[in-house]
Amino acid sequence: MPAMGGDFHLRFDAGEIGDWASRYKYPGESVIEDEIGAYAKKNGHLTKEYLLRICQWKSPRTHKRCLANDEDFIRAVTSTAFSTASERLRIEVLTLLAGVGWPTASVILHFCSNERYPILDFRALWSLGVEVPKAYDFEFWWAYTEFCRWLADEAGVTMRTLDRALWQFSKEKQAPGPAKHEPEALEPA
Repeated sequence: MPAMGGDFHLRFDAGEIGDWASRYKYPGESVIEDEIGAYAKKNGHLTKEYLLRICQWKSPRTHKRCLANDEDFIRAVTSTAFSTASERLRIEVLTLLAGVGWPTASVILHFCSNERYPILDFRALWSLGVEVPKAYDFEFWWAYTEFCRWLADEAGVTMRTLDRALWQFSKEKQAPGPAKHEPEALEPA
C-alpha cells in the first residue's frame, strides 16, 4: 500500500469489487462516459454543453452556477486540466469554473482524462473508511487518488469498476445521514 495521508481502508473484501460494481445503476452515466469522455479525450477540452451535462449528472443543484461559465473560459480551463503534467494544477484549475468544486472536478477528470482518477464522493469515501473532510484540498485528494489507483491495481479492476463498487457498497450499507454528507455540499455557492 502506498504511503499517504488519510486512513483509507476498504470496508469490504477487494475480491468483491466486481460483485458490488455489477449491482451499480445510475442514470445518464453512459452518455457521460461514452459521448462526453470520448469527445474530451479526442479534442483535449470540454464544451459548455458537455460541462453542463456533467454538472447536471453530478449535482443538479449547481446547474445555475455552471451556466455562468463562458464557452471560451471552459475550453481554456479544461484544456489546461487535460494537458498539464502538474497534478495539483490539473484538479485545482477546474475549480475556477463557476459551480465546480472538488467533487465535480473529480468527475471531469474521471471521465475525460487519459489518466486514472477516482470520483470524489461521500459514498466512496465512506466505503474507504473516511469521513468527508470539512474542506477538500490537494493533499487529501491526491492521497485518495493514489490509494484508489493502488487498490484498483491490486484488485485488477478499472478505476470505473472500483468507483461503481465503492458507490454501490455505500448505497446499500451506509446508514442515512444528515444533508451535510451530500456529495456536492462542499461545492462553491
